[in-house]
Amino acid sequence: MKSDYPVILDACVLLPMPLADALLRMAESPRLFLPKWSDETLQEVTRNLVGKWNKTEEQAQRRENALRAFFPEALVEGYADLVPAMQNEPKDRNVLAAAVKSGARLIVTYNSKHFPQEALRLYNIERQGPSTFLIGLYDLEPGIVSRKLTEQAQAINISLEDLLRKLQKNVPGFVTFFCEEQKIDL
Repeated sequence: MKSDYPVILDACVLLPMPLADALLRMAESPRLFLPKWSDETLQEVTRNLVGKWNKTEEQAQRRENALRAFFPEALVEGYADLVPAMQNEPKDRNVLAAAVKSGARLIVTYNSKHFPQEALRLYNIERQGPSTFLIGLYDLEPGIVSRKLTEQAQAINISLEDLLRKLQKNVPGFVTFFCEEQKIDL
């Protein structure tokens, strides 16, 4: 399966490493969606990793470089002329403009205030939190989502249950849903 369904990932879902890792694994082969982001989004991730997440400049730049290298098709360009027409929160207008330019119909974000429905509806774009998005991916391909989470846990040498405990902080709705579906007790 290869999905070319473009989805904008906002900076806030690319910051917590367990969540970012899980989302990006879903975008690797076999791909469940095509991640998209703006250059400003990557810069915001780097800035926040240093300023709010206590990462060094080198650690933050390494993450940004990895995102650019592993997902070169994710970078949306040529949207700057659309930014002034966007009617959402000014500092996140680049995100909505990138969604319009890339043909994305979905923005994954925690930040509903910066992406009000009336601003999105103009472009037939929806907003979802990461839990809802991951549940949707599971509904689409439960075997692939399960396998990718297992691979993620193995890659960092922890059990699937320990990974789910880490993810619980950022996507509690998804973790509850996944555990019920997989009959996993945390």
